[in-house]
Amino acid sequence: MTDRAPQPVDRQLPTEESRDLLALVREIAQREIRPVAADEEEAGTFPRAIFTLLSEAGLLGLPYAGEYGGGEQPYEVYLQVLEELAAARLTVGLGVSVHSLSCHGLAGYGSEEQQKAHLPAMLGGGLLGAYCLSEPASGSDAASLTTKAVRDGEDWVITGTKAWITHGGVADFYTVLARTGGEGPKGITAFLVPGDAEGLTAAVPEKKMGMKGSPTAQLHFDGVRVPDTRRIGEEGQGFTIALAALDAGRLGIAACAIGVAQAALDEALAYALDRKQFGHPIADFQGLRFMLADMATKIEAGRALYLAAARLRDAGKPFSRQAAMAKLFCTDAAMAVTTDAVQVLGGYGYTADFPVERLMREAKVLQIVEGTNQIQRMVIARHLAGPESR
Repeated sequence: MTDRAPQPVDRQLPTEESRDLLALVREIAQREIRPVAADEEEAGTFPRAIFTLLSEAGLLGLPYAGEYGGGEQPYEVYLQVLEELAAARLTVGLGVSVHSLSCHGLAGYGSEEQQKAHLPAMLGGGLLGAYCLSEPASGSDAASLTTKAVRDGEDWVITGTKAWITHGGVADFYTVLARTGGEGPKGITAFLVPGDAEGLTAAVPEKKMGMKGSPTAQLHFDGVRVPDTRRIGEEGQGFTIALAALDAGRLGIAACAIGVAQAALDEALAYALDRKQFGHPIADFQGLRFMLADMATKIEAGRALYLAAARLRDAGKPFSRQAAMAKLFCTDAAMAVTTDAVQVLGGYGYTADFPVERLMREAKVLQIVEGTNQIQRMVIARHLAGPESR
C-alpha cells in the first residue's frame, strides 16, 4: 500500500446534513476499516464489530423511515455512503448493501404491526440481515425456485436449500423467498426468518477468489417453522417483492463497484507519482497518463449513471432500466479499472504487498451478484424492444 492517503471524492450532496454524514463515513472508513482490510481479508475474518459500529452510528438503515430507526436519507446519499465503505473494504460496503436489501421487503410490504415489531432492531438495533432468493439450481432463473413453505395451522413450515447467501450462517435474520403455490413467479411468498430458527443450518462457507472476509454459504431449511405473522406481504406476492428489492439492490452493487474502482485508481495514481524510472516519475509517461485518464473517466461516468438512477428512485419514478444500466456499466468499469491498476503497478501490482490485486479479484464478483451482467443486458433490451418473441 502506498503512503499517500486517498483524496476525498468531490461529491455533489443535497444538504449540509448529508455532507456531514459523508464526512463521518470517511472518518470511520479511514480509521476503522481501511487499515485492517488487507490482513482481515487474507485471514478470512468477518468484521462483525464493524457492522455493530455502523449500526450504532445509524448507518445500517439510512434509506428507511425515521419512525422505525432509519436515517430517512435519499438513495442519492445512501449510495454514496456505500461507495465510501466499499472503497475502504468491499466486504463492508457490500455487506451494508445486502443488509439494506434484506430489510426492503418488510419496510415496503410489511404491515404496520410487523414494522413496529421488527424494523427498529433490524435498522438500528445491531442486527444484521441476509437475503435468500438463489438456490443451487435456481440462479438467473429465480422464478424456478423450489424451496417450499407449507401452511400448518397458524404457521408455515419451510423446507429446501438456498445458495450463495451473503452473511449465510452469521446473519440475525433472513428474508426468504419460498414456494407456497404452483409453478412460476405467482406461487412465491416472502418470509422473515430468525437466524436462530430451529431446523435452519448453514453449510461451510464457499472458498472464493475474493471477499474472503464475507461468508457466502448455503442455508438448509429442514422443516423450519415460522408463524404467519412473519409472512411478508400477501401469499403469492413474493416474486414482486423480490424484483422490487433487486432493482434497488442493483444500485447498491453499482455504488460498491465505483468504490472499488476509485480505491484502485487512488492506489495507481499514488504509485505512479512516487515510482521513478529513467529519472522521472512514471506518471510523466504519456502511455500511463492516458491509462489513468481512462480509468478516471470510467469512474466519473459510472458514478453519474448510478446517481441519475438513484434520483429517479427518490422522485418516485420508474428506474428499473436505469438500475440495470448502472449495475452493468459500473461493474464492468470496476473490472477494467482494477485490471489497469495492476498493470500500472507492474510486478508490484501482482503481489499482495499492494491492494490492487485484491481489488481486481473483488471486482469480478460484482459482475455476477444480484443478476449477472448478461441478465442486466436482457433487462435493458426488454425495456427497449419488449419481451422476446418466443
